[in-house]
Amino acid sequence: MKKMKWMFVLSLVFALFFAFGSIASAETLELPGIPTSDEPADVSNTISILVLLTLLSLAPAIVILMTSFTRIVIVLGFVRTALATQQMPPNQVLIGLALFMTLFIMSPTIADVNQTALQPYLNGEITQQEALDQAVVPMKEFMAKHTREKDLLLFLNYSNAEKPTGYADIPLTSLVPAFAISEMKTAFQMGFMIFIPFLVIDMVVSSVLMAMGMMMLPPVMISLPFKILLFILVDGWHLVVKSLLLSFNT
Repeated sequence: MKKMKWMFVLSLVFALFFAFGSIASAETLELPGIPTSDEPADVSNTISILVLLTLLSLAPAIVILMTSFTRIVIVLGFVRTALATQQMPPNQVLIGLALFMTLFIMSPTIADVNQTALQPYLNGEITQQEALDQAVVPMKEFMAKHTREKDLLLFLNYSNAEKPTGYADIPLTSLVPAFAISEMKTAFQMGFMIFIPFLVIDMVVSSVLMAMGMMMLPPVMISLPFKILLFILVDGWHLVVKSLLLSFNT
């Protein structure tokens, strides 16, 4: 018992020694990237890094809500649901296709952002704040073009903001959610039109099975090959992608 008591005391002493040693050494350590001086330049650089990290964390939301991605991925999801093919095509395929279509549709807008904001900033012609202000203008133009006036007025009236004279004067806090709900409405309209022919096939198959007295046979199992055959014969993916591309040209 005495031996165990002395071992406990020694371990406690060593623990306290290392604790005080770490506290003493921590006083001389400096965290990387965080300025310990009162220089305004150091503080400004740290704030810029934090803002950049915040923007990178919000990049997925920006891609989803400020581009054509929302409409595309919802319509593609409606196609898979109407076909009743469960997980075919997989989510990775649909999202990948939606991303590349988004890049294709947004390429003129991205080119404008690069020409008016990114390249002048990299060449040192404008400041960072001016580059951000210039980069937002093409995005606002794209979103305002595909946003319903009723949806935009909903957020402008709620925030008691003045009616803007042009798309450049629209605040992003009102334009982004208005654009998002407008895109969802358009996507659901396109999804409804996609559902109609497949719904007709389901109704015909169900009526035939009931007339034949085959009550226990699931109609979905019988109608699925006919849906896939119809989709292949009309070249469905080409028509869906074509409709999506044309919907952004209007």
